[in-house]
Order: sequence, then C-alpha cells, then structure tokens
Amino acid sequence: MKTEGGADAAKRRAGERAAEEVEGGFVVGLGTGSTTAHAIEAIGRAVDDGLDVRGIPTSFQSRQLALEAGIPLTTLDAVEGIDLSIDGADQVVDDADAAAFGTLIKGGGAAHAREKFVDAAADRFVVVADPSKLAARLERPVPVEVLPDAHTVVADRVGDLGGEPTLRSAEGKDGPVVTDNGNLVLDCEFGPIDDPETLAARLSRVPGIVEHGIFVDLADTTYVGTDDGVEERQY
Repeated sequence: MKTEGGADAAKRRAGERAAEEVEGGFVVGLGTGSTTAHAIEAIGRAVDDGLDVRGIPTSFQSRQLALEAGIPLTTLDAVEGIDLSIDGADQVVDDADAAAFGTLIKGGGAAHAREKFVDAAADRFVVVADPSKLAARLERPVPVEVLPDAHTVVADRVGDLGGEPTLRSAEGKDGPVVTDNGNLVLDCEFGPIDDPETLAARLSRVPGIVEHGIFVDLADTTYVGTDDGVEERQY
C-alpha cells in the first residue's frame, strides 16, 4: 500500500503520533500552527470516542480549533498542572552531538509567549514537526514579542546584540502584527546562532521584551513526520 506523501501528510503523521500520548484525565497544552492543528483534530476525535481530557490553548487560533474539535477547555490557573503539551516549531536543532540539541525557534504564529509558559509548565513537552524544520543549528530570525511603547528601544538593543530587527507587518490589513497579548513582534535576524542559550539569556534581560522565541531545555521529544512514517528524537 502506497504511503501518503507530501508536507501536509508528514505534518499530519507527526501530529497524530503526538496525540497518541494523551491519556484519560490529562490536561493538555494545545500549541499553535499547522502541524499542531493535526494533533488537536486527533484529540478531538478521541474525545468524541469518550476520552476525558481538558485542553489549554496557547492562542486564539488553537482555542478555535479546539472548540471546533469538541475539546473541553480550561486555564492554567484552574488546574493543578499540565500533563502534556503538544506544540510545533519553526526550527529544531537536530544535531545529536550539539550542546543545543533539541533547542527550538518558535513564534512564526506570534504565539510564542503563551506557548512558552504553557510548554514550560507541562510535565512533558512534545514537539511536532516535518523534516523542513530540522537544522544543524538555529538560523531563522528570532521572533521577539515587545511592548508597543518599547519597540524602538528594544530594536536598538537587539542591534547592540548583533541582530537586525524588523517589525512584523500584518497581512490583510495595514500596520503591524498585534499578538493575542496586545503586543508587537520584532523578527530579529542574527544569522547562524552558535550559542542559543547565551543569546536567549541576553534577550531575556532586555527591558520591554515580553518573550523571545528561543526555547532552551524545554522539549522532551520531537516527532518528525516523514513520507514513510514518524521519526522520534529524545532529549
């Protein structure tokens, strides 16, 4: 039997594999993005079959998908903890010999601030990805959520750190992207990032930055959907 191919099929396989980790009674963090959407849909089908779970969405988008899938929702302050969080990534360090193995860049959907605190609160954080997201080292622009009044000051500070910040523009309307938190996003080009942990720490110290998109030491597993199935990375 021929295996379904293509990027969307790979994403679906990764998302559905992660959804298999959800057990009855779990509180599940629901990430944002096209690959995580497949996991949310799979969890919704399991709920239809009687699985008892509650979800904590990380964005308006994931909230709407979860509601459409029939997943009961809750909030972080209403539960004792999160058993499992499932989320995508824009880039994942896939060099097992690198100190940064499993480090992520997230924030293509401008939801990385909420994603980070939900993923960090989970007992287990599973990343879902297709092969295009794997890299020997991080090199995509780093999304940085900033307070609106601070974006010019933050941009100057990012420049001092060696980055080239660009205010993210919205599509379909004039003006910048506004996050679910009411903030702006700077996409900061640093080139290849040899030491993401140090850069993450420096960005975190900049006043006016709400959160950046470098995720260090948070992921436990990545499921990579391929044309043939799903590959697993453990960190």
